Amino acid sequence: MIDEQFKQNVDTFVDEVWEDVVADIRRLVRIRSVEDRTAAKPGMPWGPASHEALVVGLGIADRLGLDAHECEGYLGYADLIGESDKQIATIAHTDVVPEGLGWTFPPFDVSRKEGCLVGRGVLDDKGPCVLSLYAAHYFAREVQRTGKKLPYTLRCIVGNNEETSMKDLDWYLERYPMPEFAFSPDAEFPLICGEKGLYSGTFCSGKIAGGIIVELDGGTVGNAIPGRATAVVRRVASELPEADNIDIEAAGDSQALITAHGKGGHASMPAGTVNAIALLVDYLLEQNLCSDEERVFLEMERILLATTDGSSVGIASEDDKFGPLTLIGGTVRTENGCFVQTVDSRFPTSTTGESITETLSTFGAKYGCSYAEGRNVTPFYVDPELPEIRCLLDTYEEYSGREGKAFTIGGGTYARHFARGAAFGPWDPADPVPEWAGPEHGPDEAIPEASLKRALKIYIVSIARLMELEL
Repeated sequence: MIDEQFKQNVDTFVDEVWEDVVADIRRLVRIRSVEDRTAAKPGMPWGPASHEALVVGLGIADRLGLDAHECEGYLGYADLIGESDKQIATIAHTDVVPEGLGWTFPPFDVSRKEGCLVGRGVLDDKGPCVLSLYAAHYFAREVQRTGKKLPYTLRCIVGNNEETSMKDLDWYLERYPMPEFAFSPDAEFPLICGEKGLYSGTFCSGKIAGGIIVELDGGTVGNAIPGRATAVVRRVASELPEADNIDIEAAGDSQALITAHGKGGHASMPAGTVNAIALLVDYLLEQNLCSDEERVFLEMERILLATTDGSSVGIASEDDKFGPLTLIGGTVRTENGCFVQTVDSRFPTSTTGESITETLSTFGAKYGCSYAEGRNVTPFYVDPELPEIRCLLDTYEEYSGREGKAFTIGGGTYARHFARGAAFGPWDPADPVPEWAGPEHGPDEAIPEASLKRALKIYIVSIARLMELEL
């Protein structure tokens, strides 16, 4: 029975364990758990650093009284065994995107400032992962105190490959039972009931040898708008004109390093960002810093990066559930004498990945570029009136005082892999944050401690209410 006494007990618990929560978040954040498949080994499919974070995360679960298991290094889970084998699950992840540029705080530590935690992963998703384990810890203590099991098994899945391909969860669901219901604390409140399709691809020029451009290098990962991009060109730096958001310096004998500074962000939310590759391309074209062959590629880049809704290349689309498609250029590199540009799209139900591939292939061919499709994942949507979803939304309303209305996003979370699932917090866009606080995937990633504390309470009460449903 979820009454006022129960909620007071939850408040007391959160206050009691909070410094331990922060300390455990710090333990995870201090590990630079970026996927590195070049260093993969048996039992470490995503690389040693990612595996280290998984081991630490499962160690936290074990210390908190859960039955923790590592699954051949792909991911892990920690159980609180219930009266039934049916599972209610949470799923978070311990891998992160690279730090990128522009940090004013140490990216791989947890700093405290103006009531916020700062560090890569405090929001996405190491902080929420620790919250899910402490939510289960609350019930583990209650079971130990009363001797009475929960109606269903509570499973905390600890993912390790969410930021790149989610192959860890594909592996898991081929071998383990589907939970009756799962939520992922890896997004925003109130609740995400749908996610756009996930799409990526790569343009590659032919070999361009002996031109003016020695090297192009922009962005860190394909699923983020780059805040920085560089070009090394065969020109004397002192002879190149200044421009807004462009730095120029000498780079050896009669060569110049040109650096463009944009405003980065998550690929699914391009509004307000400035793609540094686009700024660099404009400067190179305007100053004629390219051979005729290189100009063809740069002209393609200019068109490709001119919009973020796909309209400049003919793939714009929208529907009533998800809104408009997004398309961004994430990274550009010089590889084996060729220029290689990656793209990331989040698409609604009004188009398909196959249609996007066809259009982008035709577009690239006009400029002498080959095109290869990467991931192509269909949109995900769950009925927001499901009893489990209403349970979560009602609890959010109770704790936030705001309307609990489900919505859809362009990002991708583990929730899309479950028959009945959703992404649920911990960040609430209605909460005030300092101007300096950065977003997930951006520099100075931060979240107010008060938001995390409230989220932990919401998770505990939501799980208690899910346990009362007939599943």
